[in-house]
Order: sequence, then structure tokens, then C-alpha cells
Amino acid sequence: MKNICKVTLVVFTTLLLTNCNRSTSGTSRLTGLSFNDPKNGNYIRNSSFDGQEPPLGMVAIEGGSFTMGQVQDDVMFDWNTTPKKMHVRSFFMDEAEVTNSEYFLYVQYVKDVFSPAVEEYKHIYNSVLPDTLVWRKSLGNTDILTDNYFRHPAYADYPVVGVTWLQANEYCKWRTNAVNLKKLIDKGHIKNIFESDSTRNFFDTERFLSDSERLFDGDTTIYKRGVRSRNIRKKGDPKPGRDDFQGRKITQADGILQQKFRLPTEAEWEFAAKAIIENREYNTIRGRKKYAWDGKYTREKDKRFRGDQLANFKQGRGQYSGLPGWSSDGSDIPIRIKSYPPNAFGLYDMSGNVAEWVADVYRPIIDNEANDFNYFRGNIFTKKMINEEGKVVIVGDDVAVEYDTLPNGSIIPKQLPGSIKYIPITKNDATFRTNFSRAENANYGDGDLNSTRFYEDDADRFASRPSMYNSPKKPTRDRDEDSGDTVVTNDAKKRTTLISDETRVYKGGSWADREYWLDPAQRRYLPEYMATNFIGFRCVTDQLGPMTFKKRKARSPRR
Repeated sequence: MKNICKVTLVVFTTLLLTNCNRSTSGTSRLTGLSFNDPKNGNYIRNSSFDGQEPPLGMVAIEGGSFTMGQVQDDVMFDWNTTPKKMHVRSFFMDEAEVTNSEYFLYVQYVKDVFSPAVEEYKHIYNSVLPDTLVWRKSLGNTDILTDNYFRHPAYADYPVVGVTWLQANEYCKWRTNAVNLKKLIDKGHIKNIFESDSTRNFFDTERFLSDSERLFDGDTTIYKRGVRSRNIRKKGDPKPGRDDFQGRKITQADGILQQKFRLPTEAEWEFAAKAIIENREYNTIRGRKKYAWDGKYTREKDKRFRGDQLANFKQGRGQYSGLPGWSSDGSDIPIRIKSYPPNAFGLYDMSGNVAEWVADVYRPIIDNEANDFNYFRGNIFTKKMINEEGKVVIVGDDVAVEYDTLPNGSIIPKQLPGSIKYIPITKNDATFRTNFSRAENANYGDGDLNSTRFYEDDADRFASRPSMYNSPKKPTRDRDEDSGDTVVTNDAKKRTTLISDETRVYKGGSWADREYWLDPAQRRYLPEYMATNFIGFRCVTDQLGPMTFKKRKARSPRR
């Protein structure tokens, strides 16, 4: 009898708590208005967020504090990796670099949507192609790689190279749209546009949220179902047609869409590569990490694989893979992803194989006094361009597609046709702001007016003075009056550095680098429009909500 009473009490309590949870999740706790209810204004609240699953191909990186910079001896004495304490927020990161096959999918998609045969789009396809000529050597027989490395199936799972920072950044944007498109198709919100005319395959996440009526060439039947509201159809009302839109339109507040993919910041990349989680004891770090793995050496200690290299790197002059029949690292060029053990976060090839682009603009010194929380240099604050009717402006529909000519002669679109036009914020937008004051912040505190001895100049006078970093300027693109051809004129002045607001950081050692560069703290730079045969990239995306959804043990367990 007692057992029956106990069971009854437990069941009753569970039901009570369940009902309480339902009532609080569906009703405003402070006003009593019910959410997602047309009878009460249909105000939105999505209370079903129980944490994020890592996106496909990614692993969760729990954030925290770490020492960014070099903790070993600075044998180069360049002082650009001095240790500094930083905090990084939790995020998701690709477990391996983006491969040739994954990037080739992107190239094929762009060719389908923006056909090179269309005059307006003729430069878009070429702008996303990797530079396969990076494999050529003036004194080397490497044309086999020029012809095959990117497209041949033998290299399908090898990391893509020959990609500039600009191209890697555009891939991240495309991946966001491709993932969200697939998710909306799978959930039945929109029709499978891959089965229809290929001209409809362009999908932009932000336009889907802001201007869905004009998306898909104005075909409103493709966006067929939104979020279902409570059914208030009265008895006798006609049922909606098969092609009629159901529910209400999806918003950001519904939590359905994937967060943006992007390149990792330098702090995020280094934090993920060091993986200090494996040499943590309670809230203290034990020892220093020289590589992405634990230990002071580059060779495997496990008995079965003892002596094997733990990364793909150049071990000496002419030493790319060891002796025949006794290959020390398995490859003389980039190797297939996941060929070496992962680090403690589950990330592969954070030391070796290929170096990787990160998001930051390069400066010789990272100023942690300015910001020690999710540090990043390179912010450009923008806003959506709105027309007189109060609608967002669409590139290619409302305004012409603009192209930019790079110093190497490449022509790239500033924004893809079909996307929302973004413009930098103005001074009025930043009035009385205490956290930012301008749109472009790449040279903030290092190259701008306030960081020089000419801080009392006005903007025009300061612009006429020599810049802090005497780097090449962007080329001018003019039309020859006689022939009508476009003429690109490069900067012919004497320059002393490549450091500029268009110079980006890349991290990690590669197959072509010596052991010194395997240290995750090392940092190098290259103009964002240049590509090499040893730099690839991987993507990250932000984690929302708590730093971790894992159940924890007590931080200070009782003894």
C-alpha cells in the first residue's frame, strides 16, 4: 500500500511539473499573454531550445581562458607572439580542413547559378576557382599537381589549396546558405528547388528572412510552409488550398536556421589548436604545450606506431617524406585529412599538413589591453541598405552588381547578385555610442589617426600624410579611350612592407614548413588576395546559449 502511494505521489508531481512547464513556456510569465497564439497577437516565442548539436563535420570547442602567444623561447626575436591572457567563447569548428571535393561542390554550384555564359555573371565563376598554378616551380617538375590536385578523385579528400583569404571567406557565406537551404527542404518549409530550373537554385538566408516574396524569381509557391500557429479556423471556413502558404513566416526568433559559418579568429584558432583541456588539472594548467598534441616531440610514443611522425611537415632540406620504404610522415605534399591522430578537442591537422587562413587583419602586436574577450581585429560594421519604400535593396535587382579589381588582376564581385546590399554604418549611426565609433576598424589603435603623433590633425590633413604601414595600394581600373579595353594600373611607388588593412593572418605549419612553425602560437601573414600551395582553411560557427550543455561534476569535489 505504501509503495502504491509513493508511485502515485511521484506520478502526480511529475504531471504537475510538466503542466507548469507547459504553461510557463507558452505564456508570458509577467503579462499572462499566450505566445504563438493568434487570439493574443501571435507574438513569437520559441522555448524548445535545448542546446545545439554540432553542425555536420564540426566538433564543439568549449571556451575559456588561455595564454595566447608563444610560451617557448622566441628564437626569431620578432616579438609578435608575446604571451597574453585571453578569453574565448565556445564555438563549433570543422574537425578537418575543407577538402578539394567539398570546395569543388561549391565551384559547381556557383557555375550552375551564375553561368559564365551570362555577360553579367562572367566574372563570378572565375572568382571562386582555386589557383592551380600555385604548384608550378621555375626549377621543378610539378605540372602533374597543377593539372590534377584540385579535380582528380585521387586528391578528393586532400585539403584544398590555392585559395585566397577572400575566396575562403566567400565559401563560408555560401556554406551558410547551402546548409539552411537543405534544412528548410528537409523540414518541408520550401520545395526542393534542385529538382526545378537551376536559375532558382540561388538561396540567401538573410533575404529569405527579410524579403522572401522576391526570392526564387518571385515564385511564392516555393516557400510553402512556415511555422504552424494555433489553429483558429472556424467551423465552416474553407480549407486552405494545396499551394497556399501554411502558418506564419519563419523568423530568426524561431531558432530553425543555422548560424553563420565564418573563418575562425586568430584567438579561436590558437585556442582550439592548443587544446589545453588535456593538461588541465582542476582550474590550473600543468606544463606548456608546444604542439597541437601533448608532449615535447613530433614522433609517436605508442609502442605500435613508435617513431612515426605526428604531423606532415618538412623535416629538413629535401626531407619531405623520409626514405623509400620507410616514409616518416606518409606524404611529400598535403595528405588526406584525418591521416594523423586528432588533438584533445577532436581536431585534425592543427599542426602540419596545410597552414590555415584565419579572419584577422595582421598587426605585429596583439593588444590584449584593448580587448581580452574574444579578441579580433578586422571588424567592419555595416547595415542593410533600405530604399524609399522601406524595403531592403537587392543586388542585381535594385542596384547593379559591383566588381572589384585586385592587385593581381582578378575581378571579383563585391556582393553576389540576389543578396541584400550592405553599406558601412555612418557617423550618425554611432552617435553617443561608447563601444564603437566608426564602420571600419582594421587599423583601430594601430595606423589610425588617434594612434599616431598627428592625432590633432583633421581627417583630410591626416590622409595626406605617409601611412604608418607603407604597403602597396589597390590598383586603379580605367578604360582606354582608343581601344576601349580595361587597363589595370598597379601601384608603382617604392614600398617597404606588405602589412596593410588587407593583410591577413595564417596559422599553423604545413607540409612545406619546418618544425618551428608547428607551434600553434606562430603567426604569419599574406595579402588577402594571394594564394599558395600550402595554405588552406576550415570554418567555425558560434555556439549560442551556455558555454556548455554537458552535465558537470562538482568543481570542488569533497575529499
